Amino acid sequence: MDSLPLISIALCTYNGEEFLEELMDSLLAQSYKNLEIIVVDDCSSDGTVDIINRYCLLHPSVRLVQNVTNLGYNKNFEKALGLCSGEYISPCDQDDIWDQDKIKLQVEAIGGNQLVYHDSEFIDSNGNPMNLKISDKFNFYRGDNSGPFLYMNCVSGHSILMRRSLTAHVLPFPEGFHYDQWIAYVAANIGSIDFIEKSLVKYRQHQHNSTDLLAIRTPRKNSTERKVAKLRQESNWLKICAAHSGKQNADLVSRLYQLSIKRNSSIASPAYGMEIWKHQHQLLFLMKKNKISRFFFTVRKIWGIGIKRVF
Repeated sequence: MDSLPLISIALCTYNGEEFLEELMDSLLAQSYKNLEIIVVDDCSSDGTVDIINRYCLLHPSVRLVQNVTNLGYNKNFEKALGLCSGEYISPCDQDDIWDQDKIKLQVEAIGGNQLVYHDSEFIDSNGNPMNLKISDKFNFYRGDNSGPFLYMNCVSGHSILMRRSLTAHVLPFPEGFHYDQWIAYVAANIGSIDFIEKSLVKYRQHQHNSTDLLAIRTPRKNSTERKVAKLRQESNWLKICAAHSGKQNADLVSRLYQLSIKRNSSIASPAYGMEIWKHQHQLLFLMKKNKISRFFFTVRKIWGIGIKRVF
């Protein structure tokens, strides 16, 4: 075992007592044994801490860190990754179930890549199969082009095995965005990423998921303020990505950012849509839809704040 690289599992918890024992049992059943499990609890008020403490007493590989104040989902993962000492890090959610060979297969597959991810099977809150996988929703990407992650993401945090050295490039996480999309974007910028086709996690779907991939939560009213905020958030994301783009995409991302700013201050920007469409082979690669759907996705990107305040 000592010849195997140490893998850190970064588990973030918050009021997760309902599914936590099932998850922990699947982590401890991993066929890859050189593991440390770093649990960072974000001020849970239920039995989460008691459950983790019981595992700590029985398993020296489990370590619990309790936050003094609530950091929130992204900041908690940021802290957890910073506490990991393994050569590779695997982020972990509190409500999933891991295949026993997940870590073993990812260590074998990572090669010279910055990270490797995998497919996952959706289950409902009771653990029943939903007969749907993440790969049914998105095309998966492998390579060294970050463009596919500008407008969407197929790399779920729970599916990542990443080099610990990557943390120097991704921390701190930019505020207001999903940390897994950010990690995928940066990893593809400074190196390459790969994936395993096999589903290695049962990905539980319920009302409290941080990412609502299947749209099971009660939708909020899409007010004018929210529409405008989403446009500005998109521009801010492009600005951040432009500052971290490698030579391959630097000019493109900067153009997209500038065009999005012009769109925001007008009724519409056909030039912004045309730029996306021109580079659809990379920017829309993850969309598992036909060309008509891609076209209408692009058209929706054209409309600026001026039109959003009217419709």
